[in-house]
Amino acid sequence: MSDHPLVSRASHDCERRRPTWPTGDGDLASAEGYIKFRLCWSRDEPPSGIRQLVHWRNRLYRAGLIGAYPNGTGYGNISVRSNGGFIVSGSATGVHAMASAADFTCVTRYAIEGNTVHCRGPVRASSESLTHAAVYEASSAVMAVVHAHHKGIWDALLGKAHTTAPGIPCGTPEMAMEISRLFKETDVEAHRFFLMGGHEEGLVGFGGSLRDAAQVLLGLLQRWQSGQGWACGRF
Repeated sequence: MSDHPLVSRASHDCERRRPTWPTGDGDLASAEGYIKFRLCWSRDEPPSGIRQLVHWRNRLYRAGLIGAYPNGTGYGNISVRSNGGFIVSGSATGVHAMASAADFTCVTRYAIEGNTVHCRGPVRASSESLTHAAVYEASSAVMAVVHAHHKGIWDALLGKAHTTAPGIPCGTPEMAMEISRLFKETDVEAHRFFLMGGHEEGLVGFGGSLRDAAQVLLGLLQRWQSGQGWACGRF
């Protein structure tokens, strides 16, 4: 796929501001939680008008679906479609118990096959930005996406719910293309979530609003916590 424009004005600002491309192993490392795509980041003010996005991110943090591991590696991210693009939580922001607008950035351009993301804001875009982009690209009805972690749910639904192929790592063009395949070949859109088979604990929920995207995962969590069974036919 060619370079996909989202917000043209922001993209031009990114080019005009001569952003720095990450070159160190830390930015392009293959380790989980690190950015694996080539990132063009323009520092800017936090996005405005995202009170609900911050609210749902913090609610998911309190539920443990977004957070950080004991070694300090953050997990989970959330985004909302906006002005033709999307606003996503920043890389390494999972460690913050209370997020603010300063923890979000605007993805303004991306190229899945080129493994490139352009963003504009106070923080680098989430390492899962291509995953979010792939879901938005797969369905115009999707307005919000959540990538969460929960080993219990992942273990319980592996092989029951829609799942990406196990050999595909997170945060990569291959994962984005696998998500596209799921939407084309299955009824995943009707269920509004899927498991990441090559990313232990990884869950992705989506919906027509932030509430819808968050609630589908919070509903799975409530069901897991209550000890209810998982009927294969429902997934």
